[in-house]
Amino acid sequence: MAEQRLLIIGAGFAGLWSAMAARRLIDVHKDIARDRPIQVTVVAPEPELVLRPRLYEANVAEMRASLVQLFEATDVQFVAARVGAIRPQDGVVDAVDRAGAAITLPYDRLVLAPGSQLARPNIPGLREHAFTIDQIAEAVELEDHLKHLTSLPPTTPRNTIVVCGGGFTGIELAAELPERLAGIFGKGEAFRIVIVERADVIGPELGSNPRPFIASALGELGVEMKLGSAVASIDEGGVTLADGERIDALTAVWTAGMEASPLTKQVAAPRDGMGRLQVDRNLRIPELPGIFVAGDAASVVTKQDGHLALQSCQHALRLGRAAGHNAAADLLGVDGRPYEQLNYGTCLDLGSWGSLITDGWDRQVHQTGLAAKPIKKFINQTVIYPPPPNAAAAYAAADPADDPPPVKAFL
Repeated sequence: MAEQRLLIIGAGFAGLWSAMAARRLIDVHKDIARDRPIQVTVVAPEPELVLRPRLYEANVAEMRASLVQLFEATDVQFVAARVGAIRPQDGVVDAVDRAGAAITLPYDRLVLAPGSQLARPNIPGLREHAFTIDQIAEAVELEDHLKHLTSLPPTTPRNTIVVCGGGFTGIELAAELPERLAGIFGKGEAFRIVIVERADVIGPELGSNPRPFIASALGELGVEMKLGSAVASIDEGGVTLADGERIDALTAVWTAGMEASPLTKQVAAPRDGMGRLQVDRNLRIPELPGIFVAGDAASVVTKQDGHLALQSCQHALRLGRAAGHNAAADLLGVDGRPYEQLNYGTCLDLGSWGSLITDGWDRQVHQTGLAAKPIKKFINQTVIYPPPPNAAAAYAAADPADDPPPVKAFL
């Protein structure tokens, strides 16, 4: 039988773990795979995992991990290219390689794991004047800008930073900034850090249980909060709010809102309000049974009658394992495994104040402050990294039957 082609778009958390889970299942069913061979291929601009959850930290240029040796050890083919079009009717993907040449990649099953991007609404000046930390190059640009501020005379605008958006990313960045700025300018320099959030509460998506701790931490760190305030415009000298208030600042960082990769629009199937493709419990698009979706591009419940998976690293890891497993199972002719995520925890970094650890969808607070900081560091510096370049270790970590422990297991 001719070799079957399992193509995975994206080398982020979902794409990486789709590849590992697919290769694991092929290894489990070696006898079947001899008669029904499968080539697993990942296509992405670079063979590296960007540690996106860490881009609020300092030294962001280091927040990447090479996948070259891991792919070699697990027999995953890598194609360095940017995907431009998906043609389900032909079973091919069109892309452009590093040399600028157009290439066509055929597939028998496709896992679409292109990730998400920061939503950038049509606010005057946002694209021209606001920094972001959505991608590694953008986070590096912000870091370089902060260092450049030391060459300017101290003024109120120079020493004011506006974080536009009081969600998960905005909170982590704002809480991290006092320590980062002290490292750049010295502890004698005073900065004003302001979070602008259009909702009437900080961290609206995080629920009520952790909110008092978040507000207390930000207050102790000297971070101001302007709640119930929308950004009307951004210019090179500051931010104007919808009520007319002006905040003079040389640094505005946009962190509000996420949406699925534009590649999801290449597929004619229903999407949710964030552009995510709606899939069944096996992460397959019902209208296009040859395509599976994982990570931030997938809209699916975490278990029967459960919550929708979030656009987060935690869910991307689990979604990737399920999508790769099920796509390979389809080609091998064996049973798949419906996606579920029984455990859910939140680990929020709050700078020098510490961290906040919650468990469950209602986010019951389990630990706060400096005692919780090692847990966040362990997650950021160990849990989210790729497995070692060893097939046995990678396959063991890619088993979709192993649900990650709840956050409280680390306490």
